Amino acid sequence: MNAISEKIRPGKVVAVHLSYRSRADQRGRTPAHPSYFLKAPSSLTGPGEVTRPAGTELLGFEGEIAVVIGTAARDVSPADGWSHVGWVTASNDLGLHDLRYADKGSNVRSKSGDGFTPVGPALIPASQVRQDGLRVRTWLDGELVQDDTSAGMLFTIGEMVADLSRFMTLEPGDVILTGTPAGASVAQPGQRIAVEVSAADDPAVTSGRLETLVVEGPELAPWGNPPKVDDAQRSDAWGHPVTTGFELTDDLRARLEKVAVATLSVQLRKRGFDHVSIDGVRPLLPGTKLIGRARTLLYLPYRKDLFDARGNGFNAQKRAIESVQPGEVLVMSARGDSSAGTLGDILALRAKVRGAAGIITDGAVRDHAPVREVGMPVYSSGAHPAVLGRRHVPWATDVDIACGGATVRVGDVIVADDDGPIVIPPHLLVEVLEAAEAQEEEESFIAEMVAGGEGIEGLYPIGTAWRDRFEAWRSARTPQSTPTTNP
Repeated sequence: MNAISEKIRPGKVVAVHLSYRSRADQRGRTPAHPSYFLKAPSSLTGPGEVTRPAGTELLGFEGEIAVVIGTAARDVSPADGWSHVGWVTASNDLGLHDLRYADKGSNVRSKSGDGFTPVGPALIPASQVRQDGLRVRTWLDGELVQDDTSAGMLFTIGEMVADLSRFMTLEPGDVILTGTPAGASVAQPGQRIAVEVSAADDPAVTSGRLETLVVEGPELAPWGNPPKVDDAQRSDAWGHPVTTGFELTDDLRARLEKVAVATLSVQLRKRGFDHVSIDGVRPLLPGTKLIGRARTLLYLPYRKDLFDARGNGFNAQKRAIESVQPGEVLVMSARGDSSAGTLGDILALRAKVRGAAGIITDGAVRDHAPVREVGMPVYSSGAHPAVLGRRHVPWATDVDIACGGATVRVGDVIVADDDGPIVIPPHLLVEVLEAAEAQEEEESFIAEMVAGGEGIEGLYPIGTAWRDRFEAWRSARTPQSTPTTNP
């Protein structure tokens, strides 16, 4: 039996869609008013297990503050709404994104599965906390992935209670899931999710950790809508862009390792892409190659009120580091302002541990020597001891940015060497790479001829008089397959 049912049997479970500034920034839209959906009371449970059906892919978790109505509320004011809350606790608004398309916005099947609303383990009397003084944190396999406070909500809890009470009587025991901050993502079978709600200024006032183990169950019965996802749904569920239409394969990475950035730049320029270099940045580790898909982080110029609102806590900078995936390059837009740091050694180390291919910032790096010692490719415009709050506000992740004069979009291919980084649109990569490989083969021939005493007239670039000789040279270098004979 869970903590809520020990107090009173819930009649309604109401969930809020988008309620935190950090989540709104991540989604790229800020609602003027809260919106809601219903979850079946039968989805309520306590700590334990939740089943992800075999054949499905996206079981999303969302750590939230749950409020339990203590006294009936009908047509109450926002100022009076909080007084009708009896208790607060932790909740995990689980959902199966594979069925969201079928629900057409209702979330009936995607969000109301048995065990899809864990709450607890303990109830905190509302009289012991302030509605703007609650903290919610979520861990996935022991790694902190969500951390925010109710002060970061777009709407107060009292406003939510008042809004709902315009249409329905909120009865004792009804539960409101007040929305999730940035960092919500997907859990796989075998992973463990933990959510805790506490007083922001007194960690001893706590719900305790609500732990849920994801297990795999049987497939859904074959009638009704089948599970279905696409890249847009994957991106929404994971909390970062996911593109399966193009993959930067190990083979492509290996081929890019062998081609100079200067050569790739020539081939992009031939195709009309002459503003793809990230200018003004240099490698902290000369002699290393950086290859990966882009993730982005946008800094705005410092302004006190904006930094106070979005510069602290689990801000966009930390969310970017905590969401970077293996093989990705985090590209930071700092307007070329190198008078404050945009990255330090702890965050660089965290990015490396997460498997990031590297980081590029057109701002400065603080802890310059320790960042270099991390051993991950980092490109920056210089070094500076100041923290980002001197010049920068960490504003948004995974949006289109300008870095060093180049436009960078999530999923772009980043290649960098000692000449600097360039940005390759994914749809051009194979074409540009093949042309660059052909160009470098010709240049190897030209260099060999020049080293042997030939002049460059008609040779660089290869003219008609040299073409046959080049083809013979290339044929001699190409391994010939050995014909097989039947015994």
